[in-house]
Order: sequence, then structure tokens, then C-alpha cells
Amino acid sequence: MLFQKKYQWKKVAESIADIPGLAAGIGQLEVDGRSICVAAFRDRLHAFANHCPHAGSPLSEGWLDAKGQIHCMHHGYCFNIVNGLNSSGEGYHLPCWPVEQRADGIYVGFK
Repeated sequence: MLFQKKYQWKKVAESIADIPGLAAGIGQLEVDGRSICVAAFRDRLHAFANHCPHAGSPLSEGWLDAKGQIHCMHHGYCFNIVNGLNSSGEGYHLPCWPVEQRADGIYVGFK
């Protein structure tokens, strides 16, 4: 039997339209005291921490490139929003979580 990750799924919005900022590129939400971003990439939603692991700058103020990388506007660090890997080479890791669009809303899976 393969190891399966188990998540606690939290409903974060009724619909995509209810995620503040998502229409402009990167949405930002507070979930159980956690600040998270939600972004669309390749027709899927992705959730990741709002704070850059380098210096804590808000990633909701950054930009998403065509490769699915979030760029921190303050120091230029960039991270893959699918797996959290630091693609600019500094060795940091961005927490990322799965997102499911269900009939009754948008859910993010936290460990």
C-alpha cells in the first residue's frame, strides 16, 4: 500500500469570485490565522503561504510568471507554486497546499 497524505480540508470560499484579488492574479485569504495566497495556473488553483520564507514579505504583492513561479516583489526570490521549490537558487521552501473546487465551494487541504 502506498503512503497517502491526509489533509484537513477547509472551505475558503463559496466560489472563485469570492477570493479577494484572484481576478487580478493572486488572491489572498486568512484561514485559521494563516495568511495564504491562491493563484490560478494552467487552469488549476494553487494555494501557498502569503509570506516569503526569506524575509516575510507578502507574496500577494508579487507576480506570477508563465512558468508558475511566484516572484517576491521585495527581493526578487521566486518559488514554484506547485511544489514550493525555490527556483531562484537560495534554498528556501514555500509552503504549498492542494486546492479542490467542489460543488459547494473552494477547499484548501492543510496537513
